[in-house]
This record gives sequence, structure tokens and C-alpha cells, in this order.
Amino acid sequence: MYTLDKQFATRLGLVGLSPFVLLTLLCWIVHPDWMEFFIDAQLVYGIAILGFLGGLHWGLALIGKERDAQEAKRDLLWGVLPAIIAWFAMSNMLLGFVIQVLAFIFSYQYDKRMYVRFNMPEWFVELRFRLTCVVVTTQVFTFLAANIRL
Repeated sequence: MYTLDKQFATRLGLVGLSPFVLLTLLCWIVHPDWMEFFIDAQLVYGIAILGFLGGLHWGLALIGKERDAQEAKRDLLWGVLPAIIAWFAMSNMLLGFVIQVLAFIFSYQYDKRMYVRFNMPEWFVELRFRLTCVVVTTQVFTFLAANIRL
């Protein structure tokens, strides 16, 4: 049985954060004429990561043999809902960032309960919390840059 490698998972999590951090920094340092590209890129990357997080729910729903059908349906629904809502919110930057921040926070809260059901290691829940904090912070700072610098 494979044991989840804490150090490897942490490194991959940090690599996954790098576009969020880089795009936020760029929104604060590039000429305001270029910011729209980086703002859009931040929102699009947020959708991609929400989709990735949703994929985890699908995987766990498929392997969770001792769960009732309603629980599995709820996990499958949660697996697609945040990314779809965030995608629809792309038409408006304010709405897009608000929805993505809420989706990341709610996703973490939902995942935290799910991880307990699947006996995930405590360090993984903590890693997920830290990654979520950085994502939410970068999204807030990108939104601020868009409203201050544009």
C-alpha cells in the first residue's frame, strides 16, 4: 500500500500555487495597459484549479464503496459545481473574483469533511488549508490591483 509522501505533495502544492502568486505580482508591477491579460489569466487559472479539486471528489466518489448513493451523488455534484459557477462568473471581474474566493473557501470546508471520511492524513488537511489561504489571498490582491491600478 502506497503512503502519501508529505514532502512530495507539499512541493507539488507549492508549484501549483506559483501561477497564482506570479499573476498577482504581475498585476502590481506591469503597466496598467497590460493588466487585463493577467487578471483574466488569474481567473482562468482559478477555474482550472477548481476543476482539479472537483476531480478529487469524482475519484473519491468512485472508489468509496461503503457510502450511500446520496453521499456519492453529492460528491459528484460538488465536483463540477464550483468550476461551472466560476466559469459563468467570468463575464464580470468583480463577480468572478468574489465567486472564486467563496468557491475556494467552501471547497476547502467540504474537502476537510470528506478527508476525514476517507482517513486522509492530518498533514494533508493542513496543507490544503495553507494552499487555500494563499490562493484566496492572491485572488484578493489581484482584485485590489485591478481596482486600484486600472
